[in-house]
Amino acid sequence: MAEVAQKKIYKYKKVLSNPSRWEVVLKEIRTLVDMALTSPLQDDSINQAPLEIVSKLLSENTNLTTQEHENIIVAIAPLLENNHPPPDLCEFFCKHCRERPRSMVVIEVFTPVVQRILKHNMDFGKCPRLRLFTQEYILALNELNAGMEVVKKFIQSMHGPTGHCPHPRVLPNLVAVCLAAIYSCYEEFINSRDNSPSLKEIRNGCQQPCDRKPTLPLRLLHPSPDLVSQEATLSEARLKSVVVASSEIHVEVEPASTAKPTLTASAGDDNEPNLIDCLMVSPACSTMSIELGPQADRTLGCYVEILKLLSDYDDWRPSLASLLQPIPFPKEALAHEKFTKELKYVIQRFAEDPRQEVHSCLLSVRAGKDGWFQLYSPGGVACDDDGELFASMVHILMGSCYKTKKFLLSLAENKLGPCMLLALRGNQTMVEILCLMLEYNIIDNNDTQLQIISTLESTGAGKRMYEQLCDRQRELKELQRKGGPTRLTLPSKSTDADLARLLSSGSFGNLENLSLAFTNVTSACAEHLIKLPSLKQLNLWSTQFGDAGLRLLSEHLTMLQVLNLCETPVTDAGLLALSSMKSLCSLNMNSTKLSADTYEDLKAKLPNLKEVDVRYTEAW
Repeated sequence: MAEVAQKKIYKYKKVLSNPSRWEVVLKEIRTLVDMALTSPLQDDSINQAPLEIVSKLLSENTNLTTQEHENIIVAIAPLLENNHPPPDLCEFFCKHCRERPRSMVVIEVFTPVVQRILKHNMDFGKCPRLRLFTQEYILALNELNAGMEVVKKFIQSMHGPTGHCPHPRVLPNLVAVCLAAIYSCYEEFINSRDNSPSLKEIRNGCQQPCDRKPTLPLRLLHPSPDLVSQEATLSEARLKSVVVASSEIHVEVEPASTAKPTLTASAGDDNEPNLIDCLMVSPACSTMSIELGPQADRTLGCYVEILKLLSDYDDWRPSLASLLQPIPFPKEALAHEKFTKELKYVIQRFAEDPRQEVHSCLLSVRAGKDGWFQLYSPGGVACDDDGELFASMVHILMGSCYKTKKFLLSLAENKLGPCMLLALRGNQTMVEILCLMLEYNIIDNNDTQLQIISTLESTGAGKRMYEQLCDRQRELKELQRKGGPTRLTLPSKSTDADLARLLSSGSFGNLENLSLAFTNVTSACAEHLIKLPSLKQLNLWSTQFGDAGLRLLSEHLTMLQVLNLCETPVTDAGLLALSSMKSLCSLNMNSTKLSADTYEDLKAKLPNLKEVDVRYTEAW
């Protein structure tokens, strides 16, 4: 019996290898399919052979009309109900999806074929063309008039009407198709990334080589021996990157030839802050620009929407969270605002899920790696809000009560600034987090502890919670009576109102060093700054602090020694007022509207000025 079937297949192979008239060919294909379906011997070779013959026929005859293509697809459709199409046939199907997405063949013939692939495929790595065909089929559905609604109904059909999907392979196969499609959207950028930035560089904002002038050594007016040697060191070095966090300014110096140590100036240590803190700044690097073409843009929109649909199913969410935990997207996608903004819905769904197996996947797979928690938290590459998603992630992760102290330590080390900012704005979760940090003695630095206390006392809920904590731990009250912190760093994105709220909450008579760098403060905050009698160092780098604020500071803060105005909108009108601040010994006016005349005037009137930065100004 097998021999008879083989002979028939051989006969059809011979007939179809030299086609003459296509109506005859089509008739032979139908007969071949009927033979395979009615053969009493049902095995893979009997069913696959006709598909292989037709696949070869199509690859050797590329001049067929669209109608002839469709007729052949309809003719072999019955065989596809129980058999995967071979690779060459997949290629032919892909082409048809791209060229005729609205053809009824796509809906009527391809739909059951793709459903079978998603239910039964075990490894797309071994048959990548099946994945590509599935990808093109979904894009063809998206081209229909109802577009995304048709895709949504298809996803619903794959899940099934019940609360649990009966086919365990469907979800991983759909995710694999989504990942491959999204990756393809960024292939142009990926293939051209000779010096493409790492994810760490993207996260830190240094995403492309700076197109501005290279950083030069600082200009010294009255150099001391120590400062001269420091300048010599810097002149041999090339500034590689500047990483700015809420609690420190970290400058990495890469020497041109011999190895030199990395210079780090942290606002939280117990040493006197190095002047690099306020003077060694680099012009901001441009952000990575990702613009997709129209087709890639439509593809991205379709497949991110599918990921969002997948995250809506409760029974799929644990596996989806696990599949996405290692962050399987290219870094170009993570630097693309449209992608991360749309994917935020999926991450929010994970953060809202009370099951630990779901929300724990927000964290990285292992220490030192980025997880969704890092990417979507304030300062992360994907963050586009004021911390709402971050707060909900922290709330659910803390509520699960696993490795609580370890998680608090991680927050204190990496996300203390955002925690304090949100607590300052009354977020209940962050108020609780700060209290726990004090209760578990997570924070070693006294100034930071005092800043946390001041933050808590700036809101009603924080004040009540802190008082309850003090009843249990008397030493905290003693700490506060010592007169407040000597150093303070406001988190990035803080506003004038945030600063006012914080400074009105406690005692800041001892405050000597205040950093408002990379916040949203303006000249309006000057009325609060002038009430800090001990202030000696003020960092206003990259804020909107202007001339009106400078004039007010110059009248009241006559003891100020270090002032950083880099990348602020100040002009000569405000800078001239600084001539009354006789204690100034270091002044950064990099990237401001300083003129040469004003610079000469300041040099003449400020006898103690030793370090000055006037790069990217008229005075340079």
